[in-house]
Amino acid sequence: MKSGARALGVAESYCTDAGFSTLAGAVVRADGIVDGLAYDSCTVGGSDATDAVLALLERCARPDVQYLLVGAIAPAWYNLLDLSQIQAAADRPLIAVTFEASAGLEDGLREAFSGADLDGRLEVYRSLPERHRLSVNDETVYVRSLGCDREEAATVVRGFTPTGGRPEPIRVARLASRAADSYVEELS
Repeated sequence: MKSGARALGVAESYCTDAGFSTLAGAVVRADGIVDGLAYDSCTVGGSDATDAVLALLERCARPDVQYLLVGAIAPAWYNLLDLSQIQAAADRPLIAVTFEASAGLEDGLREAFSGADLDGRLEVYRSLPERHRLSVNDETVYVRSLGCDREEAATVVRGFTPTGGRPEPIRVARLASRAADSYVEELS
């Protein structure tokens, strides 16, 4: 991977008391240089996370940003991302990277929602691409990808992960979203 390759990472800071989650987008080069930041939010338990990611994409995804990396598929308490819709709008490979083994979200969705809320979330969840286990720097992550094959997704994740198991665009976005939440809390 060339050192100047860029990815937009998206991650959240989940704040249960606020009723929303802060999403940050961070443009990061493969050599680790941060090249842009933006913020949005989505409702805890809502269905607006896809729109929030699309807004971040509009603000940050310049032509030189080659990849979109998201650090969750269900931010803000099951506010599921429609990865197909996001990837179509991005018109570049989208790679969702999660960090914990899981039996899936269907049981949790069924416990938390019913009726149309459940049906809509199940439809989005079932449309997600298969999740694959990937070893990165002696750590394990779980990857879903659209717009690229499994091998390219692995190359991208490893190329943007100089240490540990969290790709730098997602790590920086997570730090930025947490910092934004801390600042807002201090103002309150």
